[in-house]
Amino acid sequence: MIHATNTHQHLEIPVQGIDCPECARHVQQTLAALPGVNTVQISLATEKAILQIDPARIDRASICQAIEHAGYRTITTRSPARTLAGFTRPILTLFGLIVGAVLLIIVAGEWLGLFMQITDRVPWWLGDFLVSLAGTPIFMNVLRAAWQRRIISHTLMSLGAIAALAVAQWPTAAVVIFFMHLGSYVEHFTTEQSRQAVKRLMTLAPQMARIERNGQEQEVAISEVQIGETVIVRPGERIPVDGIVIAGQATINQATITGESLPIEVQPGNQVFATTIASLGHLKIRTTHVGTDTTFGRILQMVAEAETHRATVQRLADRFSGYFLPVVATIALATFLASHNPLSVTAVLVVACSCSLALATPIAMLAAIGAGARRGILIKGGKYLETLARADVLLVDKTGTLTTGRPHITACTALANLPTTEILQLAASAERYSEHPLAAAVRSAAAAQGIQPDEPEAFIAIPGYGVRAQVRGKQVAVGNARMLPQGRQYAITQTLEAQGNTPLFVAVNGSIMGILAATDTARPQVAQTLTEMRTLGISHIELLTGDHEQATAALARELGISHRANLLPEDKIAIVKEMQANGHVVIMVGDGVNDAPALAQADIGIAMGAAGADIALEAAHLALMRNDWHLVPETLRLARRTMRTIKMNIAFTVLYNLLGLSLAALGLLPPILAAAAQSLPDLVILANSARLLHQPSAAPQHTARPALPGQ
Repeated sequence: MIHATNTHQHLEIPVQGIDCPECARHVQQTLAALPGVNTVQISLATEKAILQIDPARIDRASICQAIEHAGYRTITTRSPARTLAGFTRPILTLFGLIVGAVLLIIVAGEWLGLFMQITDRVPWWLGDFLVSLAGTPIFMNVLRAAWQRRIISHTLMSLGAIAALAVAQWPTAAVVIFFMHLGSYVEHFTTEQSRQAVKRLMTLAPQMARIERNGQEQEVAISEVQIGETVIVRPGERIPVDGIVIAGQATINQATITGESLPIEVQPGNQVFATTIASLGHLKIRTTHVGTDTTFGRILQMVAEAETHRATVQRLADRFSGYFLPVVATIALATFLASHNPLSVTAVLVVACSCSLALATPIAMLAAIGAGARRGILIKGGKYLETLARADVLLVDKTGTLTTGRPHITACTALANLPTTEILQLAASAERYSEHPLAAAVRSAAAAQGIQPDEPEAFIAIPGYGVRAQVRGKQVAVGNARMLPQGRQYAITQTLEAQGNTPLFVAVNGSIMGILAATDTARPQVAQTLTEMRTLGISHIELLTGDHEQATAALARELGISHRANLLPEDKIAIVKEMQANGHVVIMVGDGVNDAPALAQADIGIAMGAAGADIALEAAHLALMRNDWHLVPETLRLARRTMRTIKMNIAFTVLYNLLGLSLAALGLLPPILAAAAQSLPDLVILANSARLLHQPSAAPQHTARPALPGQ
């Protein structure tokens, strides 16, 4: 994939053979050293190199050549020699596994008094040949790394195998090679398991679509579907595009987008998303987004690139791994000087487990990100999970976040010689293209009275105020009290606010012509969820809104939280900065539209109900794909479980290495057992991290509900 701009080019190059964080780090360092490469990230989950390059200084072919030189393969650049290597390597690996397994049985049998003197009858040169042949793929990687002045985990084990050969212990060397191959397989298996959530997501995207052209149905590749075309979906099929239903009714399973398994009913006017499944009906859909531009496409991109946002604990583990191997080499040298026992030196070199330390963080992060994606929780990177686990302040928006986001108009009052239907029509026309929930309420109120809004000649949304538009040659403004002339008051607004309504002022050519009263209700699960957040250690919860004081205070009292009203977007940013300056880690939850600046400023911005909202997915660090407040504490628990899992992985790996190195240095751990012990930590880390994938959700079940127009 290539995206070009005037100054740089974005490349995504599939790389085969990246099976562990050490591999990813090596490829990243290799590519970062190339002239013309501005930035590079390696995605272990999708086996891709993601680069920003200067196309005037470097091209794709040069980058692929560098990847090949580093010992890995790209799908598009494979020479005949490389194809031969790709053919022989699995054969030699299998050979090494078979030989090592047989010898392991023989050696173990000799310890038990069986197969006496079997290995002694094999000539030393034949044994050395078998070891060299079986270890060729590993030895070649070690030599390639040495040529590039790198020490990898297999470097020490290879030295251990060579040391065993030097003291005529070729069966031991063969078993070491066997466990090296086995360890590589375990690492590949461990990483592959963590990739499965991402790969399962990728397989959901439909490749074909049935469209209506010239009155006839045609089945075409999804890449050929154009915006505005009509897509036909039959019962049981996956919807291939994002769009608006223009005909038909169906029950839709939206689990791939929102994580909610219970279906919803859709009808003309409802929004639907790619990869969701239609059943019990058929649909005609007007296409609004296709391919990577769909909500599902953006979800895939976020999940695939999430690991490039590396947590601090992961960067620390990477740096520690860089020092670990030289330290082990020093311990091996000290062991030889102290004991002059080459078998003890061999055991020290073999037992060191640097890969398990490198795996401790990314495997858990990938598991957590995959688990979140299945539940409708999109996490943009491991560093955000790490930050979320430390959060202690929660700031929340009101409309669309704490409330249902579906306000309705309760009254329309005329302040001039205009009928209320005219005021409502002007207001609906001005709000025609606004995304704010109050705008939807105005449009719904007009539709309920059979009022058709006009097409505005000009339109602008002013965050924190309202909208301005030109309708039938008139300048129409709809918004809150900030749009009033300085100091102007209306007695009726006090009555409306006392009743919990939000007044919307309708101005025509600069004069206030009417007032609309809008009301909204709190989401039923919010009170319980906020109580959960307090039990999870969130010490301060505050409501931030641009709404007026009386309605805000009433809601805050109902929920038992503090509040600040009449805020502009820049006021919310200032409050977030104030909290951060006082040492707090701030979560901001908003609807992702007018709260985007505050979401971006917060340590963790969470967009509520982000399905289909471009700005929500862009601005927030985490996105909840459905309007379910139970996902907020669930996300916090997931972050804290993930950090506990990572700490357990690291602690186990460090203690395991200390014990293994100590026993090996003291001569209490034979090389064969050291080789067997070297693979165990990877399996433990996999099993421990896999718990994140299978953790039962604390969120309650939901009942099916109909979709609202435009939802």
